[in-house]
Amino acid sequence: MENNKAVKIGLYEKLANIQNELKAPKGQYNKFGNYYYRSCEDILEALKPICFKYRTALIVQDELESMNERYYIKAVCELRDWDSDDVIITHAFAREPMTKKGMDDSQITGTASSYARKYALNGLFNIDDTKDADTNEVKEIEKTAKKEQKITQEQKDIIKSYITDFSIDIVGNFIKTTGKDKLNLLTKDEADKVIEYLKSNEFGEAMEMKAKKNNREGKTNVN
Repeated sequence: MENNKAVKIGLYEKLANIQNELKAPKGQYNKFGNYYYRSCEDILEALKPICFKYRTALIVQDELESMNERYYIKAVCELRDWDSDDVIITHAFAREPMTKKGMDDSQITGTASSYARKYALNGLFNIDDTKDADTNEVKEIEKTAKKEQKITQEQKDIIKSYITDFSIDIVGNFIKTTGKDKLNLLTKDEADKVIEYLKSNEFGEAMEMKAKKNNREGKTNVN
């Protein structure tokens, strides 16, 4: 397409043409997972000549935002029209893990930045990544974020509703199987496991066994 023809169309039509012509190959290989994937850099390299062809400038930058005492990388993608003041903007977030073994702070931030930029680009240019496997670093970010979700108040209330003078040791012993000794220290996933146990036949059987033992020993069953 000649540049003088591109001048006659609006930014959204230019974007549609870029989306239609974009071919972003999966240029990276993960030897551990035995799969190919596309990185942020692969997408940018594929976009450069097409954006130039349609007289547009792609600007990608990061912003650091703090939410709930954690830092997030906000990647902002702007597609600007050479021939007007029109601009299309998308953004995506990635949360930095507190720590990452073998990586310093700058590497952790760089990984989160690449992740956020990739998905901001995916949103702007309609890149389907549903069949792509992410890098191990990204999986670690997601794993860390999921692991660090704290127990909710609703979960606390459910667990406390099962605690009586009679059941407190049974509930407490199961909580200790998570590696934690206090209810407030549980993660959301760990709390789900405790609740699942409390609603199971296994908990009922443990209560029944304790009641029988107490009866044999002449103790009172306190509900």
